[in-house]
Amino acid sequence: MKKLIPLMSAALSASFVFANAWDDVLVKGRTDKENPVGYRSGEEIVFSITASKVPGELENAGYFLEWKRTGDDGKTETGKTPFRSGEICRVSTKLDMPGFVRLEAYVKDKDGKTVQRDKRAPGAPDWQRHVKAVFFDGGAGVDVDRIGKYRPEPADFDAWWAGQKKLLGSVPLKATRKDVKTIAGVKVYELYVDCYGPRPVSGYLFIPENAAPKSCAARVGFQGYGFYRQSCPEWAAWNCRSRGEMFLEINAHGYELGREQPYYDEFGKGIHPPKHSYAFSPEENAKPETAYFRFMAMRVMRALEYMKSLPEWNGRDLIAEGGSQGGLQTSWAAGLDPDVSLARPNVTWGCDFAATEPGGRLHGPWFIPYAPGLEYFDSISHVRRAKCPVEITRAGLGDYTCPPSGLAAYFNAIRGPKSILWVQGSTHGLVPPDPNQKIRLGDLVPSGGDAKSQSASADVK
Repeated sequence: MKKLIPLMSAALSASFVFANAWDDVLVKGRTDKENPVGYRSGEEIVFSITASKVPGELENAGYFLEWKRTGDDGKTETGKTPFRSGEICRVSTKLDMPGFVRLEAYVKDKDGKTVQRDKRAPGAPDWQRHVKAVFFDGGAGVDVDRIGKYRPEPADFDAWWAGQKKLLGSVPLKATRKDVKTIAGVKVYELYVDCYGPRPVSGYLFIPENAAPKSCAARVGFQGYGFYRQSCPEWAAWNCRSRGEMFLEINAHGYELGREQPYYDEFGKGIHPPKHSYAFSPEENAKPETAYFRFMAMRVMRALEYMKSLPEWNGRDLIAEGGSQGGLQTSWAAGLDPDVSLARPNVTWGCDFAATEPGGRLHGPWFIPYAPGLEYFDSISHVRRAKCPVEITRAGLGDYTCPPSGLAAYFNAIRGPKSILWVQGSTHGLVPPDPNQKIRLGDLVPSGGDAKSQSASADVK
């Protein structure tokens, strides 16, 4: 480790400094290479941390930047430097193995309290204020083309999934649609589709009015982790109108739509096992048959099957997309249904579940404890089987809910056309304004689409 000059400890101070003067202060970082994932083992990596829009009265008030360097090599370095506008510090480090280095940097006051901005839209009430530390969280990748999944897949992986498809096929494809409204010439429905398991597919379906048979592409969106009442994504109507496509957004759980809040409160309690959030129970995840993900994946397959059954489907274009847990479901879709024509995962969750074991790669505090049954749902194993192009629409270099080492292994496992967009300073739920570095790798021309086409993309942990 060489001349480390300016990042912070993972445990932040419980006290915060709220100062409107900080509202427009941005702390950004970049590497000396234009490609932040283009380093090789043993090569020096130099981070530059800068700040913009710093009022003069803040520069001489004793503020400093506290930083922390961690990485897949298990090493940690820390330091601090006075805070000022322009370049604050340079941090020099290296990594002697394929993997990632993480650099966090937080602004502190003279008493060591974390500085936070208090940002809200003009006229917004107090409860809508957006409070966020003034910070940078990013990194660099080393020999990323050599990063792979840690352990072999279960020997019966394909046979087990063939059995699940057979069970799904034992349930007739029966759907119930309820008219909700018409928006911009697009019909909106509440949809339920019978499925193998305890609950049906449920979500909102959009079909252009008077669409001719075989005239529409089909797009299915999957939601991020969490349990919340699903609202109708009315913005989707405009996408359907402009693109000439059908869209279905399903929730991950198969609950009823449009119910009163007490129903959802009770439902949420029912899917959480003792002492765990849903899908986090080691006891349930010991076997794939008892994992919460099993029936979630059944609903993914059934949703795709339903869209293909509609007379308006053109028989060619079947797009799966979503972020975080939605990216995990998108990976299942791409691997389990050969008719998927394009997969667009975003900050994909579940890339090498086993990497969270002791001695595994760097990750944040929010992760599923490893259990053998999770191997059947790993994003990497599924995307390896994809027969379609895969466009990874964002991979954050500061995202340790879905760590960059997992995303690199995921990207490397894709066998067909692919692309990945690495974003410097991007955490799981945050993309900084005008990031200092964005790099797209791969041979797939991006399909485009606006941000809202990334269904419920990045839930913040």
